[in-house]
Amino acid sequence: MKSNEIAQGILKAIAAVCGFLLLLFLIYELQSIVAYLVISAVLALIGRPVVTLLKTRLRIPNTMAVIFTMLILTALFGGIITLLVPLLTEQGKNLYLFDFGIIQAEFDKLYLMVSEYFGTTKKVVEDLVEDAALDKNSVNDLGKDLVPSFIKSILQVLDNIGIGMFSVLFISFFFLRDSNMIERSILLSVPDAHREKTLNSLTKIKNLLSRYFVGLLIQLFILFSLYAITLILVGLENAVLIAFMCALFNIIPYLGPMIGATIMVMFTVTSNPGLDFSTIILPKVGYVLLGVTIGQLIDNFFSQPIIFSNSVKSHPLEIFLVILCAGLLFGIVGMMLAVPAYTVIKVVLKQVVSKNKIVTALTKGL
Repeated sequence: MKSNEIAQGILKAIAAVCGFLLLLFLIYELQSIVAYLVISAVLALIGRPVVTLLKTRLRIPNTMAVIFTMLILTALFGGIITLLVPLLTEQGKNLYLFDFGIIQAEFDKLYLMVSEYFGTTKKVVEDLVEDAALDKNSVNDLGKDLVPSFIKSILQVLDNIGIGMFSVLFISFFFLRDSNMIERSILLSVPDAHREKTLNSLTKIKNLLSRYFVGLLIQLFILFSLYAITLILVGLENAVLIAFMCALFNIIPYLGPMIGATIMVMFTVTSNPGLDFSTIILPKVGYVLLGVTIGQLIDNFFSQPIIFSNSVKSHPLEIFLVILCAGLLFGIVGMMLAVPAYTVIKVVLKQVVSKNKIVTALTKGL
């Protein structure tokens, strides 16, 4: 091999690596736009059966069918937001009026009970409380300081949600109207010799992602049912709505369940401001945490393994490592998009380097 051919090969490899790094950098910098595109694609996959039904059964033109489908999706999400906003407002008021000093007093009693049981002197316990700086005034101020910051955060989130919803709906409309737009755009840049392989890969990706999102909906429904049963048994108002909201957080892998559990505990505490903390509220919190634990055990050992093995053909440990890496690199958005993106990469690698032993092992069953 001539030296100039070696040099050209090295330059091509460097260019490929630089291009890949540039792509990763752009994805990182434009992750919100990437998220809009991915969410729009998911909504298009969900709404496509509705469009097909309207076109085949009711003989509605494609554009009108897409408009009706978008109206249905908009009404659905708008209804959910309309139900959630009054609920959050009510809980914000309860949080402001709640006497956090009651919680501090109950924890002081708990410290004394523990000290008596283990033979610890009262002075040691008092020193621990003092060191923790949890006096009643500071805890009461916590609730008052928390509400303005909470409302400010909610307003910022609503502003971002408004921009995001408009962008997602706009993009989803064109994804639904031109269902093969993405495929055609990709095929334009593919040489004729690789068109068939590329088309097969795109079809495989579409099928796998459709199965994954259907499985994800089933997973969320199972969690929603368990959470709703738990909150209803506890006697919490708006139990079904709160359970639905907390189940949705499970879309964020590993971090989402903790957020959902925190929200349920917060609603349980602030919804009963006039009741005794130690005899009524604290046991209710315990029952809620027990229900969350049971739900997560079922989710982690039953729902997720079945979804990942049957939909995207990946081992749970493999998925865990992928989500962990995506979270470290791209944050929460990366964690949410990790499984779909990893599925796409696996399908592409199987077509491009199918003879590689590592790729063969990872793509077994695809």
